[in-house]
Amino acid sequence: MKTRTITGVIICLMAFAVSAAAAPNSKTEDLYKYLSKKVISEKDSAFVDGLNARSRGLDWSAAKKIDLKGNLRILKAKTDGEKGAPGPLYFIRDTEDNMHILSMPEEGGPSAEALKKMSENRMYFNLETAAGDYDGRAYSFARLAGEPKAILLDRVFKILIVLMLFLVMVGMGLTLKISDFTVVFRKPLGIVIGVICQYGVMPLVALGLSHVFGYYEAYPFIYLGLILATASPAGVTSNLLTHFAKGDLALSISLTSISTVLALFCMPLLLSLYGNTGPGTSVPALLIAQTIIVLVIIPLGVGMTIRAKFEKIALKAAPIFSAMGLITVIFIMATGVVANIDALADTERYNVSFYFSPMLLAAAGMIIGMVVAKIIRLPARQIRSLAFETGMRNSALSLTIAILIQDQIGDFYSSLFMVNGVYGIAMYIPGLITVQLFRKFSSDKEA
Repeated sequence: MKTRTITGVIICLMAFAVSAAAAPNSKTEDLYKYLSKKVISEKDSAFVDGLNARSRGLDWSAAKKIDLKGNLRILKAKTDGEKGAPGPLYFIRDTEDNMHILSMPEEGGPSAEALKKMSENRMYFNLETAAGDYDGRAYSFARLAGEPKAILLDRVFKILIVLMLFLVMVGMGLTLKISDFTVVFRKPLGIVIGVICQYGVMPLVALGLSHVFGYYEAYPFIYLGLILATASPAGVTSNLLTHFAKGDLALSISLTSISTVLALFCMPLLLSLYGNTGPGTSVPALLIAQTIIVLVIIPLGVGMTIRAKFEKIALKAAPIFSAMGLITVIFIMATGVVANIDALADTERYNVSFYFSPMLLAAAGMIIGMVVAKIIRLPARQIRSLAFETGMRNSALSLTIAILIQDQIGDFYSSLFMVNGVYGIAMYIPGLITVQLFRKFSSDKEA
C-alpha cells in the first residue's frame, strides 16, 4: 500500500490554502484586546480605577436610553485578589458589535456573583449610555437602567443541545462492552500511538497552524477553536471510514472509546494548557470537566449498563441512537449557522484561510496518523485506523462545549463554535479522499 502516495496527495490539498492571510480586526475587538492587555497582561490597576472613576464622573442626566440584546463580559486579572491587582472590568457587547463599558457605582449595584451569573448567557439589557474619553481613547459607557432578562430561546437551545448529546452518548454506550477496552492489553502499541497522536501531537499542529495564519496573536478565539477540535476525542465517523477503508475496525472502535473516556482529563487539561497561555483567553477548566462528566462519562456508563443487562434491546436500539447522532450534528450546525449568519457573511474576517485551516488540520491529522504508524511499523490495517482516529473528531461534542463556554470566556464572534462547525464538515474532504486512496493502493493481502 502506497502510504507515500496518499501522504503526497493530502499534502497537495493542504498546500492549496497556506498562502491565505488573516483579516484585520474590528474596532471593537481591537478595543477588547487593548483592555485585555491593560487588565490581564499588565495588571494596570491605576488604569482600571481611572476608567471606572471617569465613568462615574460623566454627566448622566443627558444619558441616552437604549434596549439591546448582548453579553456581559468580564475582564479579570488572573491574580485578582492579590495586593495591587486590578479589580474586574465589566462591559456589554451587543449583537451589532457595539461595546459599552459598564459604569460600576462605588457602593451598591449588582454583586460580583450576580454579574458573573449574567455573563453566562446572552441577555436583554436596558441601559443608559454616555460617551467619554480616557487615556487618549474614546469610550461608550453604560449603566443598568433595569433588571437584565435572560433570552428564553437561548436557554431552550442549550437545553436541547445538552439533552440530544446526552442521548447520543448513551447510544454509543449501547454499542460497547467492557471487553472492548481489553484491546489496550491485546494491541497496546496501536492504542498508545493513537492517543499520543490525538492528544499529544495534534494540539501542537493546531498551535503551529495558528502561528502560520496569524490566529495566535490576532484571533485568539479562532486559535482556541482549533485547539478545541484537537482536544476532542475521535468520533464514530472514524469507525465508519475505517470500515470503508478496510482498516482494523476493532482497534478503531476501541481507540474511539478510550479517547472518549480520556477526554474527561485531556480536554480541560489541553484547553487550559494552550488556551491560558494564549493572548486574551482564559479557559474554565472545571466547567469543561463537569460538562464532560455529564455529557460523556455518565451517558456512556448508562448505555454500557443497559448493554450488559439487556443486550438484545441495546443492539436493536443502537441504530436509532446512531441516526440521532447525525440529526444532532445537523441540528447544532444548522441552528449555529442561523444564529451566526451575520458573522458568516463577514468575508473580511472569515476569509479563505479560516475556512481551509480546519480542513488542513484534519488532513494533517491523517498524515500524522499514517506516518507515525508507518515509522513504528504497525500492520497496514492499523495504519489506516490510526489515520482516521487522528484526523476525524467528535464534532458534536466540541460544538456543544463551544456553545457552553463561549459566553463565559468572552468569545465575541462565537469563533470556537464556527471553527468546530467548519471542522465537522471539512474533515470529510480529506477523510473520503483518504478512503479512496487506501482502497486504490491496498492489496488483497492487506485488506
